[in-house]
Amino acid sequence: MNLFHSFSLMVFLCCAPVFLAAQENKHRSYTQHIEGTDLSFEMSAVPGGIFKMGSPDKEKGRKQDEGPRHAVQVDAFWIGKYEVTWDLFEPFVYKNFELMKSGGSVNADVDAVARPTTPYLDMTFGMGKSGFPAVGMTQYAAVQFCKWLYTRTGVFYRLPTEAEWEYACRAGAETAYTFGNDDKQLGEYSWYNANSNGKTQPVGGKKPNAWGIYDMHGNVMEWTADQYIPDFYVKYGMKTAVNPAAEPAILYPLVLRGGSFKDMPDQLRSAARSASDPDWKKIDPQIPKSNWWFPEAPFVGFRVVRPVNPPSKEEIEAYYNRPPIPDF
Repeated sequence: MNLFHSFSLMVFLCCAPVFLAAQENKHRSYTQHIEGTDLSFEMSAVPGGIFKMGSPDKEKGRKQDEGPRHAVQVDAFWIGKYEVTWDLFEPFVYKNFELMKSGGSVNADVDAVARPTTPYLDMTFGMGKSGFPAVGMTQYAAVQFCKWLYTRTGVFYRLPTEAEWEYACRAGAETAYTFGNDDKQLGEYSWYNANSNGKTQPVGGKKPNAWGIYDMHGNVMEWTADQYIPDFYVKYGMKTAVNPAAEPAILYPLVLRGGSFKDMPDQLRSAARSASDPDWKKIDPQIPKSNWWFPEAPFVGFRVVRPVNPPSKEEIEAYYNRPPIPDF
């Protein structure tokens, strides 16, 4: 080893702890404030790593689309500590409400963000608003909310990939649920058909998982960024999938995770996959049908993700500005 390499190694060994500590300081849970308002939301730090995605053959309630179980590597990210609530979603939906929250004005960039069409019915479905999860939006609406957040904060937020969602839900566990295999414990961690009284409940009312994330099982089913492909896992075989995602090419079906207040325990498992359904717009009187709302899906919500390594500005714009796929 020459003198230059010896010196380089000494510098690295001396500075590595400082560098690693700096990296750790950057990836901590935090609260995102929306400037000019009293609105904020909490983001939980999720370390990068490798996990087993899907369910083992003998897991109770397992469906064929949860296999084969395979290794997945994901980069570090932050994920919403709670599901997005009406407190945050309503200022995006209604400009007048945002103006009220913002002291009467918003800048031109914020004002230019596309907003949902005004729903023709009460999208809370009478279940509750302040502190309750926002419901009934399409995946497109959830992405446009992320664009609104980006314009408001300068921070890139998006929907989680299906792999990121399951990784965050498991929080290191390989069992059916984040807390184990016994569904008799579900009442401690989730709102589902046995304890929800048939409606959503305020976020954060049950125990969090090991990474401090709430309501990953139940309350509302959550959007991911992925197209639902029943045999998507087959392509990986014995290989380790690295940040896998199925980019949507058609409107139906898309992947939702976590189960909801109306579901049985099997649908709340960490590996359980759900698919969006055009019947959720069956009563929509508009032609073409709304790009923004599912009037028959009071069980659908979402939470946001922020990658540690954000994409380029061009990639961010491409993500947010992808046109909606018309629904006829």
